[in-house]
Amino acid sequence: MLKHLKLTALTVGMFAAAQAMAADLTVISFGGANKAAQVKAFYEPWEKAGNGKIVAGEYNGEMAKVKAMVDTKSVSWNLVEVESPELARGCDEGMFEELDPALFGNEADYVPGAIQPCGVGFFVWSTVMAYNADKLKTAPTSWADFWDTKQFPGKRGLRKGAKYTLEFALMADGVAPKDVYKVLGTKEGQDRAFKKLDELKPSIQWWEAGAQPPQYLASGDVVMSSAYNGRIAAVQKESNLKVVWNGGIYDFDAWAIPKGAKNAEEAKKFIAFSVKPEQQKIYSENIAYGPANATAVNLLSAEVKKDMPTTPENIANQVQIDVAFWADNSEQLEQRFNAWAAK
Repeated sequence: MLKHLKLTALTVGMFAAAQAMAADLTVISFGGANKAAQVKAFYEPWEKAGNGKIVAGEYNGEMAKVKAMVDTKSVSWNLVEVESPELARGCDEGMFEELDPALFGNEADYVPGAIQPCGVGFFVWSTVMAYNADKLKTAPTSWADFWDTKQFPGKRGLRKGAKYTLEFALMADGVAPKDVYKVLGTKEGQDRAFKKLDELKPSIQWWEAGAQPPQYLASGDVVMSSAYNGRIAAVQKESNLKVVWNGGIYDFDAWAIPKGAKNAEEAKKFIAFSVKPEQQKIYSENIAYGPANATAVNLLSAEVKKDMPTTPENIANQVQIDVAFWADNSEQLEQRFNAWAAK
């Protein structure tokens, strides 16, 4: 009996020690429906497996915040969710830890581009056109329709920034999705995009947070808006909001570890955990974003797949964001955009 009690005490002690050794990780994401899906797919299962606590925070993608932490060697975040252009630029500028691709299994199992030198894409999402079918007599089908305020009167929602907005303006002006970056890569193409935006400017209501487009559309403040596809899918059961995949721009969101973060090894294990097929399946079942680990697609039902940006029919006329273009041109174009928007 005494021996049994000693063994029990030893087991409890070892478990408590293991729990104590498991590091708490501060994980920063973009919040909203996306964060809610991450809690179910990643944070709760990670904690349940005894890996330590996840302290979940949110931000709006401000790279200046990350840079300030890294520069002053006061990094309080272990992991941060970033879009591909910011990941590429942050990696070039030494803001993120480099990662060994071997930690994440077979690269061929992932959507091409998911495994990067300083980060790992954990889902695929699209910025698409969305509209409220209760407010429009005819359904829009393209960015040209979005710009057509005669046939479709009313305000338009666009993200307040150069990225995506310039691409959409060029598509509205007749540039084929496949040629968007070829045109935007020239001075003439950039001028053309801003000129096209001039036409729509009086009708634009800007948004900055992903939660705003569904709200603007539901309230009738705008009749169409650019939006993250997952944000629209999240409210489709209780609204008549629809997505137009044609001319959407898809990208990864990736996990990155700020340079100098504590518990970097634990953070790497968390990334590997989040891209396991089972966790990816749970994530995609809770928000309409495609798994970065393509082997998870077979685990999803047909009902779930129809809202995914990566199903063949949905991705057919979309554009993959040109990460290199935005890494090179972001600063200059965002400055020009801010000056234009302020006029």
